[in-house]
Amino acid sequence: MKNLANFLFEVGMLKRTPRTGFQFLGSGAESVAEHSFRTALIGYTLAQLDGQVDVGRVLQLCLFHDIPEARIGDLNYVNKKYVKVDEARAVEDLARQLPFGDDYRATLQEFMVNQTREAQLAHDADQLEMVLSLKEYKDLGNRYADEWYPFSLQRLQTEVAKELAETIWETDSSKWWFDDDAEWWVKGGSE
Repeated sequence: MKNLANFLFEVGMLKRTPRTGFQFLGSGAESVAEHSFRTALIGYTLAQLDGQVDVGRVLQLCLFHDIPEARIGDLNYVNKKYVKVDEARAVEDLARQLPFGDDYRATLQEFMVNQTREAQLAHDADQLEMVLSLKEYKDLGNRYADEWYPFSLQRLQTEVAKELAETIWETDSSKWWFDDDAEWWVKGGSE
């Protein structure tokens, strides 16, 4: 139980581990935990749309994909040019401490190898989370978001993810709550 408590504390570090790529975008901030949460919901959505995959496996891949960042941090693309990280060691060190270490190790291996349809959808969910963030920042006036979007789009592997990315990019990020009911916005729902 002690190792499980330590694991849960370690996962909690992701709430305080910033995603570093936003430094280059010039706006926005997000923790790895925030990213992983929305990635999991995107993964669930993609798996449902696909209809042929193990939805639970896609969720597991999405939830676990960035756990090593509690130990190694979040390296953006510039960092990755210069810093060599032993992610496999970070995965192995944690796996040895967990009663489900073999499953954890296999999940991260499946994600890294990226050969199964579930892993491809999880990777796409990871990229779509960035697309959503970019669109939100674009709608707030960040002019660099348009430059970043094509790179995220090129990383997508599945047609369902590409279609969703295009729809995201065409959709105003505030329209889900700020609809066309002007009277309600003026009167605030009061009679």
